[in-house]
Amino acid sequence: MTWSMIFEHLYIVLAACLLSILIGVPLGLLAYLYPKARAVILRVVDLLQTIPSLALLGIIMVFLGAGKATVILGITLYSLLPIVRNTCLGLQQVDPGVKEAARGMGMSKLYRVVMVELPLAFPTMFTGIRIAVVNAIGTAVFAAFVGGGGLGSVITRGIRLKDMKTILSATLVLMVIAAALDALMGVFEKRMHSAAIRGGGRKKLLTPLALLLAAFVLLVPFGTSGEKGDLYVYDLNYSEPQLLTRMVKMLVEDRTGLKVVIKDEMTAVNAFNELTAAQSSCDFIVSYDGTLLTTYLHQDTTDIPAGETLYDYANRQAMERYGVRMLGKFGLDNTYAIAVPEALAQQYGLNTVSDLVPIAGQLVFGAEHDFFTTEGSMKYNPFAAYYGLKFKDAVSVDISLKYNAIENGSFQVTEVYTTDGLNIKAGLKILEDDKNFFPEYNGTLLVRQEVLDEYADQGLEQVMNLLEGRISNEQMAQMTYQVDVEGRDVNEVARNFLVEQGLLAA
Repeated sequence: MTWSMIFEHLYIVLAACLLSILIGVPLGLLAYLYPKARAVILRVVDLLQTIPSLALLGIIMVFLGAGKATVILGITLYSLLPIVRNTCLGLQQVDPGVKEAARGMGMSKLYRVVMVELPLAFPTMFTGIRIAVVNAIGTAVFAAFVGGGGLGSVITRGIRLKDMKTILSATLVLMVIAAALDALMGVFEKRMHSAAIRGGGRKKLLTPLALLLAAFVLLVPFGTSGEKGDLYVYDLNYSEPQLLTRMVKMLVEDRTGLKVVIKDEMTAVNAFNELTAAQSSCDFIVSYDGTLLTTYLHQDTTDIPAGETLYDYANRQAMERYGVRMLGKFGLDNTYAIAVPEALAQQYGLNTVSDLVPIAGQLVFGAEHDFFTTEGSMKYNPFAAYYGLKFKDAVSVDISLKYNAIENGSFQVTEVYTTDGLNIKAGLKILEDDKNFFPEYNGTLLVRQEVLDEYADQGLEQVMNLLEGRISNEQMAQMTYQVDVEGRDVNEVARNFLVEQGLLAA
């Protein structure tokens, strides 16, 4: 966690709050002035509040792509409810005698609302703004799922590694920010209430909004000044692709002089969507041939023609459909695997997945949400049917909580990645896939062909292939263990490996 991440989080919050004020206050005025439209406006902002955060961001990302714009618009829509409702309510609560007096003085309806009623309603309106700002601080954590930056990635990583210090420190920062902003806005709210009672002080009412705008302007460099480079890649939200991404960055910058910019974290599916978008915001990502086939291309191993490998078939399909292709395999096969605690394996003599069949009815299977989806064929239902496994129950958890859950005994069987260092930490035994259900998941780079063509003179493809066949499952498991368990810096671990391999000078 760095100061830039904190300021970036604040930028997202303030940008969304300013936008929600610009939209919410006029909507509240319309709801007040036109009773027939009121029910529609309030119903719409109510419904927006009921949409799950990630679902809303996913919908917006289809139109705006990944990044801060998606997050800011999402938070804006979530913030409309308290602002619209409090604006309408504040205006409705203005003393009818004051309204009648203004009307008797010959004021037009618009002039009366703007110059008389609005200042009197402002304390109530500001309460809505205050609620929206505080809520936005927490909601902005979801920016980590769509490449928006901020402190969400810190919290997600802390949960996955069961690093209470990281979780608490990031949470404490958010609490301090929320408390400080709430206290400051509370002071302004009291002053505005006093000004409203005295019947004046419209200029004072604009002070908090002016300060909010000034703070936003000061934070603009943290939200809009993206690092400039020649190649762009999204950071994925777990250690293995982060290590590989940094290795590639170091090699490319060392051998070609091209600058590689690692953008904010996001999920693998979102990163692939950005890579293959018409207006792509990245040039390559770390991927796996099995993931490309089943998750991105929505095909199965049965679709592979006889005599053609999974890697070659998926590569050909990706090039034909999207103009992207895989480079050489790193050497690691990070396929799905089924794992159980060592104690359970010893108790029942478990060595293969088929050994689970007689006792499956006594056990609970748990894994991340993605393993229970229908996106791709290598998921829970096809797996259980293939092996004839009927577990007592099957539960899904966030990927960041999976290892915590199995260590706590919430379930006894889980799906893991073979190169994850947390398998070592959690004391899990990986069972042999004796019926060969899971395909290969060979790690590689997925790159846009036009980028390789553009930098052919610099030998970009050759440099990116320097890691081909260099990294075994055991080596990657040790590296992820160093990052996830020992807490070593991902850049340091990546550089040390390249030095050991003779690919980078010490």
